[in-house]
Amino acid sequence: MALTLHQIHADVADSLGEDPADVPVDENLFDHGLDSVRIMALLERWRRDHGVSADFAGLAERPTVDAWAALLGAA
Repeated sequence: MALTLHQIHADVADSLGEDPADVPVDENLFDHGLDSVRIMALLERWRRDHGVSADFAGLAERPTVDAWAALLGAA
């Protein structure tokens, strides 16, 4: 199943213990409490469930939901 922007947004918000409405898709996720451990957990889930091939550095360099959607090839 293809990864979508909506799924990325929902997964990130869940990882942060937030409602997706409270996590803007264009803001730096580190400002919302995201850390490297959470990025790795999200990345492993997306690799396992959606077959993404992105790496940690790519996500850490551009920590917004919008940027991740583009990097991960989300529909």
